[in-house]
Amino acid sequence: MSLTLSKKAQAVKPSSTLAITAKAKQLRAEGKDVVGFGAGEPDFNTPENICDAAIQAIREGHTKYTPASGTVSLKQAVSKKFKEFNGLDYGVDQIVISNGGKHSLTNIFMAILNPEDEVLIPAPYWLSYPEMVKLADGVPVTVTTKKENGYKVTVDELNAAFTDKTKAIVINSPCNPTGMLYSREELQAIADFVVEKDIYLVSDEMYENLVYGDAKHISIASLGDEIYKRTITVSGVAKSYAMTGWRIGYVGASAEIAKLMSSIQSHATSNPNSIAQKATEEALLGPQETVEKMRQEFDKRRKYMYERISHMPLVSCLEPQGAFYVFVDVREVVAKKYKGEVVGSAARMAEILISDFNTAVIPCEDFAAPGHIRLSYAISMEQIEKGLDRIETFINSVE
Repeated sequence: MSLTLSKKAQAVKPSSTLAITAKAKQLRAEGKDVVGFGAGEPDFNTPENICDAAIQAIREGHTKYTPASGTVSLKQAVSKKFKEFNGLDYGVDQIVISNGGKHSLTNIFMAILNPEDEVLIPAPYWLSYPEMVKLADGVPVTVTTKKENGYKVTVDELNAAFTDKTKAIVINSPCNPTGMLYSREELQAIADFVVEKDIYLVSDEMYENLVYGDAKHISIASLGDEIYKRTITVSGVAKSYAMTGWRIGYVGASAEIAKLMSSIQSHATSNPNSIAQKATEEALLGPQETVEKMRQEFDKRRKYMYERISHMPLVSCLEPQGAFYVFVDVREVVAKKYKGEVVGSAARMAEILISDFNTAVIPCEDFAAPGHIRLSYAISMEQIEKGLDRIETFINSVE
């Protein structure tokens, strides 16, 4: 038999966000003054009380294997958080702790999908969803949303994409990359659709603490018993607690799904990091003032970026309600010429910005949103001001 490689693995696209972030870091290491708008992580350090809890865990010997799906004490903390923050009752047997939100989502799709099962994914979407579905032998189905609807999916759009192979829908609120948030009424309509069709709903709520203005985060599983039964709720500590490197995500689901996820995880990774689990207990049960301080700082940056971009020529954006991204429509820019050549795409615009203007942005072709870029405001105000100045200089140079 010839030495061949997995066709499934070869079909997986590498993460363009991680590639651009790595490129920005490389240029900085070479001494370049690069502004990186690509970061999907807070620029704050993990709060001190959480770090102290991790150090204490090491000293107390919490450095051994834990149960595959996480420690009972952390599950109890997650259960308490689900109850108090999300209005959801998930018992310890319904919770799975994993190595970050990506791992949680991968486990979910592996637990619920059979070959050729379809998953409806509203676009623009976080670029990892389709790849995770494909790795679980499912079929990702893009459901394109409209700007006039805030890039949020409607029941009519879901109905148009629904087939007898549809197994689940993914909802991400607040959304990466758009920063938009579903209202209670919008979620209720989706919930009614899911119950009517008797399918699963995967609710990615990773940015649930980062909500601004009068907007309110609603967990769709809290809208009634029938949608609760069909919803798998995903969150974690990466974004809200500046713990991206600690790699802890968690899921609330039916006991049956949680058991399957635990079995899968037991063979894939044994268990989540024992020390990070202890740190996460402190994150969820300890003081929350630092979370609010970070949220307030993100809010200041959000307002500044939205105002700046709104006054730039050739580009537009909706005011984000959550997460830490501004989703920018650059279709007019890419139709223009730069140095005598048509820019042509958001990806080419990103190349020009990093090579000629030392500014890294995320082109959104891989988010199913050609002609758009994502800008993160999880960087300092000083960097934001400098980077937006450079982007505006580029825009003013096209003709």
